[in-house]
Amino acid sequence: MDAKSTTLNRRTPLIIAGVVLGLGLGGFVDGILLHQLLQWHHMLSNIRPLTNVANEDLNMIWDGLFHAFDWLLTVVGIILLWRAGGRDDVPWSSQTFVGSILIGAGLFDVVEGLIDHQILGIHHVKPGPNQLAWDLGFIAFGGLLAVIGWIMIKKDSIVIRE
Repeated sequence: MDAKSTTLNRRTPLIIAGVVLGLGLGGFVDGILLHQLLQWHHMLSNIRPLTNVANEDLNMIWDGLFHAFDWLLTVVGIILLWRAGGRDDVPWSSQTFVGSILIGAGLFDVVEGLIDHQILGIHHVKPGPNQLAWDLGFIAFGGLLAVIGWIMIKKDSIVIRE
């Protein structure tokens, strides 16, 4: 096994913790910014529009379940980070950790954008004119975050190896 893969394997617990934490935090950014502050959409707003109290209540419950899932991912990420921190063989690096968080947040956007916006169609980023552009922009932004995170991790592995 070469030095590069050995270093990456030693950083794996930190990377996994960062990715899981990024998934949870990415979900919170989506829920807080797009659902609550901007009120562009809610979890089921494309199939249950906010035209009556029953639909508002149903969307509120599903938004709450979405936030509960984000909270669970964030807690699991913190637990994984705590466990990685207790290991002497895991090299600590802010660049690797931040890169991992960006990968997780980016993956959240890509997966949520593909599944909820495109495949299931339960909501769109910003419904109405240009909703496909908003949805594709959301997915592209997630992909960009993941790529930037990957580059950060790869650049850090070169620095750590040298």
